[in-house]
Amino acid sequence: MNKKILSWCLFDFANSSYSAVIAAVIFPVYYSGQIVGNETGLGDLWWGRAIALSMAIVAISSPFLGGIADYARIRKRLLIFYTLICISSVASFYFLQNGMIIEGFIIIVIANIGMEGGLVFYNSFLPEIAEPSYQGRVSAWGYGIGYAGSIISLMLALFLINKGSINITWPMVALFFGIFSIPAFMFLPKDSRNGSKIHRAAMDGLRYAWKTLKKIWSNREQRKFLIAYLIYEDGVNTVIVFSSIFAATTLKFNPEELISMYLIVQMTALTGAFLMAKPIDYWGPKRVVMLSLLIWTFVSLASFFVVKKLYFFIIASLAGLGLGTVQAATRAFYTQFIPEGKGSEYFGVYSLVGKSSAILGPLMFGYLSSTFGSQRPAVLSVALFFLIGLIIIKSVKGGGPNVHS
Repeated sequence: MNKKILSWCLFDFANSSYSAVIAAVIFPVYYSGQIVGNETGLGDLWWGRAIALSMAIVAISSPFLGGIADYARIRKRLLIFYTLICISSVASFYFLQNGMIIEGFIIIVIANIGMEGGLVFYNSFLPEIAEPSYQGRVSAWGYGIGYAGSIISLMLALFLINKGSINITWPMVALFFGIFSIPAFMFLPKDSRNGSKIHRAAMDGLRYAWKTLKKIWSNREQRKFLIAYLIYEDGVNTVIVFSSIFAATTLKFNPEELISMYLIVQMTALTGAFLMAKPIDYWGPKRVVMLSLLIWTFVSLASFFVVKKLYFFIIASLAGLGLGTVQAATRAFYTQFIPEGKGSEYFGVYSLVGKSSAILGPLMFGYLSSTFGSQRPAVLSVALFFLIGLIIIKSVKGGGPNVHS
């Protein structure tokens, strides 16, 4: 593994501290329960709004920023800029107090824009640092090492919570994210000095991003792929941002149980990501995506009926096996559509679709939870995203093996 690939994977290790502690496990419960109050689903509603708004902003801006990154040759600088926005916002969570609903909402939106916006540029490095026959396994390595980052950051968070210092958790995540991002800032391919002026690149970026979107949309198989991805990723994103809130609110998990559950999920996800790294290349990413969606459908249906914590631990472990696998395989599937030198543009569109998928699901979950006064109808609705996505992705041509030996 060369230093470019290693530093790319380490960035996933770094940002997974945000994904685990801030987006998935501890902060969602803290904001919805402590800052807002979630007895009637109001916390769900505000959390869903924050995620949906931030994802909408990223979705709208990502294809244009991808074009700008290509034509101004400032992809790495934009990755650093967005990462620093996220890190500084997370550190500022330290100052939040009970009842600061609007302040928390604003900071969450800014932090999530920094995190998710930066992933546009991070993903676009993959075709440049890995040969086509290795992109599936490198993609999976990134997710796998990322799960290790989740595990370590959650263990640190558990230590702080047990010490009664939950507010110190947020600066810890910011520090973790910052330190392990440094190798990517140093060793990923440098920005070119021959890029266009930023204002001209902005115009070129806007024009070519629209052109890229039209070109992709005019291709029947790529269009079906993006529609399927839009739908099933909506389910994945909704599960990620609401699973801990469901466990805490409906099943009455305490913080230690939440972290223990998520550590198990991360370990099974890490195992799944590495076990499926080569199969993504040898079986083809399409088959791996379909297998993962079958697992996710079962997980969603089972979660609707679960009433005991032990059973939810088992269901969550199964979900973990499909988590990194579906994301790594989808990313590898998409790279098969990308012409050489168009990584940022195409991943801008990929991000547009992926982040758009994180708008409807969280809003629907928050709305159903607050309307029915129960999270179970919201959980059941998530299974539909996986089933519909599975049906559509099955019809997409392509996604075959990259390796024939």
